[in-house]
Amino acid sequence: MTAEVSTASALPGGTESTSARQTAANRALARWMLPLEVVSAALLVAIVAMLFGGVVARYVFARPITWIDEAVSFAFIWVAMLGAVLAMHRNEHLRLTMFVERMPPRVRGIVHAFALVAIAAFLIGLIGPAFEHVASEWIVTSPNLEIPAGIRVAAIAAGLILMLAIVLVYSIRTVSLSDLAVAVLGVGTFVGVCTWMAPQLNQLGLLNILIFLTGLVALCLVAGVPIAFCFGCGVMSFLAFSSQVPLVVIVGRIDEGMANIVLVSVPIFVLLGCVLDATGMGKAIVDLLASLIGHVKAGMSYVLLASLFIVSGISGSKVSDMATVAPALFPEMRRRGNRQPEMVALLATGAAMADTVPPSIVLIVLGSVAGVSIAGLFESGFFVAMVLLLALLLLARWKARHEVTRHVQRPTFKTIGRLAMIAAPALVLPFLIRSAVGGGVATATEVSTIAVLYAMLIGQILYGGIGIRRLYAMLVETAALSGAILLILGTASAMAWAITQSGIVQHLSHFMTTLPGGWIAFMGVTIVVFLVLGCLLEGLPAVLLLAPIMFPIAKKLGINDIHYSMVIVCAMNVGLMTPPIGVGFYVACRIGDARPDDAMMAIWPYIAALILGVVVIAMVPWLSTFML
Repeated sequence: MTAEVSTASALPGGTESTSARQTAANRALARWMLPLEVVSAALLVAIVAMLFGGVVARYVFARPITWIDEAVSFAFIWVAMLGAVLAMHRNEHLRLTMFVERMPPRVRGIVHAFALVAIAAFLIGLIGPAFEHVASEWIVTSPNLEIPAGIRVAAIAAGLILMLAIVLVYSIRTVSLSDLAVAVLGVGTFVGVCTWMAPQLNQLGLLNILIFLTGLVALCLVAGVPIAFCFGCGVMSFLAFSSQVPLVVIVGRIDEGMANIVLVSVPIFVLLGCVLDATGMGKAIVDLLASLIGHVKAGMSYVLLASLFIVSGISGSKVSDMATVAPALFPEMRRRGNRQPEMVALLATGAAMADTVPPSIVLIVLGSVAGVSIAGLFESGFFVAMVLLLALLLLARWKARHEVTRHVQRPTFKTIGRLAMIAAPALVLPFLIRSAVGGGVATATEVSTIAVLYAMLIGQILYGGIGIRRLYAMLVETAALSGAILLILGTASAMAWAITQSGIVQHLSHFMTTLPGGWIAFMGVTIVVFLVLGCLLEGLPAVLLLAPIMFPIAKKLGINDIHYSMVIVCAMNVGLMTPPIGVGFYVACRIGDARPDDAMMAIWPYIAALILGVVVIAMVPWLSTFML
């Protein structure tokens, strides 16, 4: 999920200002961002072209190009870091806003200043270590291209410097000097006290995890600091004040967390979602389903859920799915007497249900972080989503038991046939993606590239095409969103490493493996933990943070990796849509144009149906593993 974009303040907690001076400053900064946007867009195009060229060379000409993975790796980390800079400028870094929005204006201003200073402190603290990392990597050259690896990791140093520049500009433009002085004094006092007490903190051992990796991270979350920087501030303070570990380790972990070639599919699937939205391919699928089953009792609810299921199998993005389906179906659903809160509740929980349908970005990242087969996750995720789909369909049918459908006319076979012809090229995509990855024909990264090019070609020929300006905007949006996701991945990787090195995992493992009830009790704890963290952190950060810790415990208890993956992803997605904290719930309300207070009352039966489905999936491993 992305945060709302404010043109006046692109950083946490900012308030919109209409002064001519600030407007001019924003325009000047936007001009400075233009070269970064162009470079990011060009690098994305280059990545897609290289990956597709590699597929063609290997499968068509049987002559693999050995240097492509190296070139893609170099381009990818630059896209990720430049995208993080663009996300900072566009206010698209993921953050928790519910607490800040409820604060009085005076307090909110100080908290906003604190958030900016905390971000700046993290960036300043890492710039030096980032250059150290560049120097250490410069002596390493890539095997095929023989290019110094320092050129690749220089992206991290460049990204940190550019983000710091943006933070400083917005601090000056959006925060009063008095609030900024209070924030600087507060953060400076915290750093000074922790430095003075470092010898004592060193003796506290595991208590430092509660102080820095729990308490400080929670404080930053409440203050509206973007999640990536919450993790970063926590792990930097933990290492700086309670250990002798140099901060360059954080840069190394960020590099490692963002470097996996599998993660290249993340921005490409984000781009695919943009293409579907721009061409109307997703709407074509929705229209076909409405013509087939829209006339039966609860028919439009069935169409909404089925559309989310199918469209999710193409885009990999919950926001894209909801934005495609809601405008196409809500007018007709309102005409049939469906209430707006009920429609939004079904939209939110339907998106949560569909997030295990391949190509799920969460599954791709989880496979990368936890070392689980992505092909296996795709095979299992499709069927597991059907279990949750069935739970929602049964509830929707029961709620529609009094619905009157006598006035609804069934479309003619001619109309259905015409819509089927229009939707057929789009319907090929989910089957192409699932069969290619699941059958081992191609990797998730290769399939994502093929899917994007297929969608753009078909969209150009059959669905009206995409103009150059629209394509450029989509590439920039993809870079920004991907940068926000991947920066979280990097800092979460550093935080997970710090937690693991502290030794707490061994204590936690012993506690979990000796719980009364064995693996069933562990599954119960897992569901609760990921429901809560899904609410607080948004799904992806929760997976990134806990997967390296929880998976070894699950293995000790004999739980299959694929089965466990399905349980944590499903629980996390339900948490994401659970009010009053779940970020996804508010995004669904915004897309569906419903008041959160009204939708909150309507969503609970659907949340209960999903939780019941998650419990069934957890208790019956066969549901996740029988297709492997």
